[in-house]
Amino acid sequence: MGELSSFEREAVERASAEPMLDQVLAWAAVNSGSRNLGGLERMAEMLADAFAALPGVLRLEHPQPVEHIDPAAKSVKIKHGRHLHLTVRPTAPLQLLLTGHMDTVYAADHACQETRWIEEGVLNGPGVADMKGGLAVMLAALKALEKSKGADRLGYEVVINSDEEVGSLSSAALLTQAAQGKHAALTYEPAALPDGTLAGARPGSGNFSFVIKGRSAHAGRNPEEGRNAIVAASELALRLAMSKTPGLSVNPARIDGGGPSNVVPDLAILRVNMRPRTTDDQEIAGRLIAKAVDETAKQHEVYIEIHGGFGRPPKPLIEEAEALFKLVRRAGADLGQEISWQPTGGVCDGNNIAACGVPVVDTMGVRGGKIHSMEDFLISDSQAERAALSALTILRLVAEAE
Repeated sequence: MGELSSFEREAVERASAEPMLDQVLAWAAVNSGSRNLGGLERMAEMLADAFAALPGVLRLEHPQPVEHIDPAAKSVKIKHGRHLHLTVRPTAPLQLLLTGHMDTVYAADHACQETRWIEEGVLNGPGVADMKGGLAVMLAALKALEKSKGADRLGYEVVINSDEEVGSLSSAALLTQAAQGKHAALTYEPAALPDGTLAGARPGSGNFSFVIKGRSAHAGRNPEEGRNAIVAASELALRLAMSKTPGLSVNPARIDGGGPSNVVPDLAILRVNMRPRTTDDQEIAGRLIAKAVDETAKQHEVYIEIHGGFGRPPKPLIEEAEALFKLVRRAGADLGQEISWQPTGGVCDGNNIAACGVPVVDTMGVRGGKIHSMEDFLISDSQAERAALSALTILRLVAEAE
């Protein structure tokens, strides 16, 4: 270790000694896929029991309603799980936000349901890295800090949502509310690389559903009287894909619609994801969408509705955020951990928090890798490392604010 004060050393040692692995094994045994409401409710209750070890007011917040366009082009409401929200010392001089998510990408019928040791110190299982390991790290750091000198000068909110993996639409308002007045934020996504590298700048992300309404007709007798919505959707997909720029990726992902092969289809829904690197790229994307929709509608004589939008704003590495990254790097150096960061193509709740003007480091979770796959893995030793890093980082933020 580098130059740590006695109370810093004590906090780091307490954080590192927390039984994080046991928590991860217990939490990973519960399937909490984003659409598994029963599993999410059980997970929320387990997390509420665990985080009740901290002072403050803890609530399980009801999700905000979310609209979705179904394959029949009808607007339906999607149900989500409750979100954990903890508020501790809201009048303390320094206010921080710590966030994570309880949902995973592994549905109740997914093949990945159990944990196993790949090799000594490497645990595979559903969400062990993304991000049940990170939740244990967050809790360990906060429990250690509550016993530290100066804890009374630290206030914080914890938000653990149930829908991060599907865009955080039902928790976006809660995240925005919790970010207000915060000096900085830490989010417990896994490190960007297994060596502990943090994610720096992130693009934004937008999900769109384009509803194409044509005209049905007999495919043999009078096809010329029809207006083929599937063909128009395919044309729109190609136009959008060809509109990509160095600062904007475009991924046409799915077309719903159609019917019997002897009927000209009169309905199709095109699903598209777009990732703009900057706010300027996001504005460009809006113009490209409008142009592609207008040209496709005119060419195929169809009507096109646009649903959705950019739920994750771009997250550039601004000066205030870079200062926070440097503080984390110095804390890491004093712990014998080499900390660096790099841009990534992924998005997370860090995007939403940064859009509120709060500097955030959003990969404070465990070292691991191959997330969102059957091979999601956690390097177990990294839990103690990252809990120590969080504890020291927060202590340094308190010291800076004095």
